[in-house]
Amino acid sequence: MKVFLIIRGQIPGTSPTIPGVFPSIFPLATTQPFGALPVMPVQAMTQQATRHARRVYVGGLSPTANEQSVATFFSEVMAAIGGNTAGPGDAVVNVYINHEKKFAFVEMRSVEEASNAMALDGIIFEGAPVKVRRPSDYNPSLAATLGPSQPSPNLNLAAVGLTQGFSGGLEGPDRIFVGGLPYYFTEAQIRELLESFGPLRGFDLVKDRETGNSKGYAFCVYQDLSVTDIACAALNGIKMGDKTLTVRRANQGATQPKPEQESILQHAQQQIALQRLILQPQGVPTKVVCLTQALNVDDLRDDEEYEDIVEDMRQEGGKYGELVNVVIPRPNPNGEPSPGVGKVFLEYSDVEGSKKAQVAMNGRKFGGNQVIAVYYPESKFAERDYDG
Repeated sequence: MKVFLIIRGQIPGTSPTIPGVFPSIFPLATTQPFGALPVMPVQAMTQQATRHARRVYVGGLSPTANEQSVATFFSEVMAAIGGNTAGPGDAVVNVYINHEKKFAFVEMRSVEEASNAMALDGIIFEGAPVKVRRPSDYNPSLAATLGPSQPSPNLNLAAVGLTQGFSGGLEGPDRIFVGGLPYYFTEAQIRELLESFGPLRGFDLVKDRETGNSKGYAFCVYQDLSVTDIACAALNGIKMGDKTLTVRRANQGATQPKPEQESILQHAQQQIALQRLILQPQGVPTKVVCLTQALNVDDLRDDEEYEDIVEDMRQEGGKYGELVNVVIPRPNPNGEPSPGVGKVFLEYSDVEGSKKAQVAMNGRKFGGNQVIAVYYPESKFAERDYDG
């Protein structure tokens, strides 16, 4: 099925009202003498002559893509990167989609804007990277006489999650797309999750240009390119809060890790499990915050060490509100199991204090350990039930 975009406000069967898009190729004015040959307007002739250089091929579209969504997306993206050179208004004037083959021809207002659009190769549209290319009827030698044939070097590609080094589907084969990120994840939290596999050479969390808020997806490249497929295999499909991550090479299909990489994958998956606990929402706030992985149990056996730990926790917890109680269960001297050993319970006089403490302490490191801070039921705490 082949579909053409009907310009907003245009009645099917009438001529488009967008300037330069064939407003009237053969006008028959009432004052024109009968039998006179119609004259094609100069502007329409110019648009027809430059059309091959103003069109952009966009491949790999999702099944839900339509003419309006494609037109709106590319107009907004062109504005975001500073690619509009023909004045105010939308850069896109027309869209044709072939739904069976999942590609579109996007017609720009000017040759220069079409050339700037070439820098958008690999951009994420509706959750998947798309190919942006010249159409098959593009004539390079003729196009060179009509306007710039290369994208402007001054485009702000970072505004839409692209960089000069990785724009273009073939230029960054190890560039990873990370989608489905909960919007409340901070840049530092996402980096820490990704760095479970090793240090990053590059990272970019895509944000809304006006609000500065996360758009829920990011790109990264590892210093050690051999871990690229390990990271994709381990992270793709896992749940983070109310979202499911989509992690893959930005311009290629997923590749399974090699057998010799399995040990690295297993270690990284353990780190991810920990990160999921740290990053997920921590339930309904109560006056009690429970810290896990904050202590070395052996340190609790010595009385002097224990008192120092309690005092340290009292000082740290007191930064966020009025503390009513600090409870740190100790191991039994006879070796029998003791409920809650390894945990720290901070009871505050109000929920405001506990909320500040939970946010501040969750994910922090104490003595080299990354702490998980969660709210604890007040009824269980009052009953000294520390196994919850």
